Amino acid sequence: MNELSGYAVFLFPQALEALGAAIKPYLQDGPAGPFVPCREVDTGGALVEMMLEARAPDGGAIALELMVPGSMVRMIVSARSEVAFGFRDRTPRTEPEAGGAAAAPPTSA
Repeated sequence: MNELSGYAVFLFPQALEALGAAIKPYLQDGPAGPFVPCREVDTGGALVEMMLEARAPDGGAIALELMVPGSMVRMIVSARSEVAFGFRDRTPRTEPEAGGAAAAPPTSA
């Protein structure tokens, strides 16, 4: 996503298939699969309302509101910077201490 903040809405594969060609203009491809980039998302009702920014045929900016049933939404990710987002390995890593020995992972009390 190119904006400073927003959301990526991932739909279930069955939802993408059911929506077919109607959803394709709103999708972007990412490392985790196709998603709908949104400025705002409202999940307060039976429909998930997504506010999108788009370009009209004459090049002017327009605001679109796309609504899909909540059961079609697999995941919503908040993106808060200009860098690419996606999934990364979050496995705890141990760093070598000054003496060269690896630090032990923290233990819970």
